Amino acid sequence: MKFLIKAIVLLLAAATPAFAETKKGVNLDHFFEPISNFLTGFIFYKVHLFGNDWSLIVCLLISAGLYCTLYMGFINIRGFKHAVSLAKGDYHDASASGEVSHFGALCSAISGSVGMSNIAGVPIAIMIGGPGAIFWMMFAAFIGMSSKFTECTLATKYRTYKEDGTVKGGPMYYLSQGLAARGMEGLGKFVGKFYAWGLVLGCLGIGNMFQSNQIYNQLKTLCGNEGAIMHMGWLVGLIGAGVVGVVIIGGMKRIAAMATRIVPVMVITYLILVAIVLVLNGSFIFPAIKLIIADAFTAKAAGGGIAAAMMIGFQRAAFSNECGLGTAAIAHSAVQTDEPVTEGFVSMIEPFIDTIVVQFATALVVVTTMIAVPEYVNMGLNGMPMSSWAFQRHFDFAVYPLTFAAILFGFTCAVSWAYYGLKAFEYIVGEDPKKALAYNLFYCLVYWAGAMINLKYVVNIADALIFVVCVPNIIGLYIMAPEVKEELNNYLARLKSGQILPAKERKARRSGASAPCSMKKAA
Repeated sequence: MKFLIKAIVLLLAAATPAFAETKKGVNLDHFFEPISNFLTGFIFYKVHLFGNDWSLIVCLLISAGLYCTLYMGFINIRGFKHAVSLAKGDYHDASASGEVSHFGALCSAISGSVGMSNIAGVPIAIMIGGPGAIFWMMFAAFIGMSSKFTECTLATKYRTYKEDGTVKGGPMYYLSQGLAARGMEGLGKFVGKFYAWGLVLGCLGIGNMFQSNQIYNQLKTLCGNEGAIMHMGWLVGLIGAGVVGVVIIGGMKRIAAMATRIVPVMVITYLILVAIVLVLNGSFIFPAIKLIIADAFTAKAAGGGIAAAMMIGFQRAAFSNECGLGTAAIAHSAVQTDEPVTEGFVSMIEPFIDTIVVQFATALVVVTTMIAVPEYVNMGLNGMPMSSWAFQRHFDFAVYPLTFAAILFGFTCAVSWAYYGLKAFEYIVGEDPKKALAYNLFYCLVYWAGAMINLKYVVNIADALIFVVCVPNIIGLYIMAPEVKEELNNYLARLKSGQILPAKERKARRSGASAPCSMKKAA
């Protein structure tokens, strides 16, 4: 609690103009810059091989995705149809343990992954890694679906319950319990706590401050970067923090209820807007796809060869869909099921929608605009402004639905990451309603501050901490993959033999079985 109080005081100080700006007062950059440089240099350490620089931690994510895909027999392909059936509720069991439906857990997880990075992160990847980075983002999502399947199956299997019936799950639990079951109890406790601390700190940047900061920046773009809005970051952050607080204090059921309503609306709204732009850019779609594929395999990509495009693509994909990081497994573990592997199936839909659908849609808008307007890449734009310009080139009013979508993306992402952070926090300090409330209030305060302070170094630190959690998580995936494969094979065998039936068929069989009894009583 003392730590939270000190952190609140620091954030309040940092949020004031005199403290956060360089004109007068103290500038936080001199404090955060060396920390940022050390962490990013250490966590994203690169080795020079075959004439290119390779980030070791990104290579770890790639290897995990490939391993899970091959070891699980391309479950990302052969299991996708069944995943859709489960998400639709075809196999729902109302008597199963858990808090939310498959669809509710999926929407909650998507709300955490589909955020501002889906609009602002894609142009950044293209500007740094070239159009070829998009190809590697798609490939990362494809193999990442198998990583997601593995970690979400484990999270559901090793979840525990509070006294009130709410779920506790995620990498912290399957790492500690899974390794303990293999005679590595000490290692399990260490990596569980290590993961939890990394998530508690990391969630404050990627899922919190970055979201409120980018929402405010888009509102400034909406207003032409002039007028009263330029000095109202505190109000934008305050309103957003209040709305986020109302949702997260209600727990997972309220988050899932919010997500099932908002996520479909925000994704469809954005994709409709993208579709309109792509129709207008229609003659450039096939050249754009050809450029993305060709650039992925040329030495020109990003000026650093194929490796540069690959590293950027995988890094941006991991930031967005979280495959291999284990974070979304926390939301998936709350699902109502007695078959852990079913949520593994459903979880594969998440990176598919996040990266292969939404991010690729953004990429097509940006790359088709690059071909149509060659000077587009030399305008000095990047991130959200670059995406906005591609939409506004055809119609000025596009900034309004784009801002609407951006606000929804940022808000739902912040809500889901609050849940992730809270579960990690409770794993560290124990279950206490007062401490949980204090954490939620602190999270909201950080969200408020995010709209006002310079995130250049703070977010770099948080992002580095988020990526470092993939190390213990992937070690756990390698060790426990055989257990997941056994669960998978057992489930598929029962599904094939008819032991596992769709909900309608189960209901029909029960009705048929009870009919003779009813007739006998009537007689």
